[in-house]
Amino acid sequence: MPGGNGLLAGAMNATLSAAGWTVLAPSRAELDISDESRVRRVFADFKPDFVINCASTGNVDRCEREPEWAFSVNEMGPRLLSRACRQTGAQMVHTSTDYVFDGTKQGFYTQEDEPLPRSVYGKSKLAGEIAVREEAERFYIVRTSWLFGVGGKNFGSKVFEHAQNDPLKCVSDQTSIPTYAPDLARRIEEIISLGAHGLYHGTNTGVATWYDFAKLALEIAGIDDVEIKQVTRADLGGAAPRPGNSAMRCLVSEKVGLAPLRHWRETVPEFVRAWQSGSGAF
Repeated sequence: MPGGNGLLAGAMNATLSAAGWTVLAPSRAELDISDESRVRRVFADFKPDFVINCASTGNVDRCEREPEWAFSVNEMGPRLLSRACRQTGAQMVHTSTDYVFDGTKQGFYTQEDEPLPRSVYGKSKLAGEIAVREEAERFYIVRTSWLFGVGGKNFGSKVFEHAQNDPLKCVSDQTSIPTYAPDLARRIEEIISLGAHGLYHGTNTGVATWYDFAKLALEIAGIDDVEIKQVTRADLGGAAPRPGNSAMRCLVSEKVGLAPLRHWRETVPEFVRAWQSGSGAF
């Protein structure tokens, strides 16, 4: 499971270990997935049955400034992993993003919608999807959105990191679906247990803005002395364009009989409790 020190890898490790899997989760320092010789060596040493690629970069603005770096991580890495999977008979699980869409659609994006990424980040992630399709014999591609949880910097943890700022500026003109990492991990485990290869959209349910999420998280955490100011994405600047609406619905999950994941609002109390017990921030 490349990207072993990241948010999703931590959640996947917990989920798979509890289900009886033997898990290897190398960090980037232990496995640079853009280095073909190191990828081959790890495959030769450990002979995995499944590879769940959690290695990625979510630094959207850095991707815009450094496209070569973005494509190295988000395209070349998945290509080399998928090639090694085909050569060894392993199955490839690759995580992608809602940023492959341009964000102009009203309603939910499905697998039937054409990806039209606007940012270098989105383009590099789409290139990674294409690389997996080209190289892997058996694969699962799982797009997700606004992933949050305890562990590292992410959409949810930033709320608490910046809560000391008054006012707390939160974007209110960009919508998607906040997705709780443990829920996504359980969904990925369900998908691969079914053996139904293909392209999935793995998200919780319920559309939100950053403002909606921050307001609820701080309320549950009992932080009531911070003013939350609604701002536009343009107000915050940033090198990369973001999709205005990137909420997704999964047609494939519905076809194979998987129930929708719970509403994102139902996950926030669990997230806040985990954050409080793990960080002592409050």
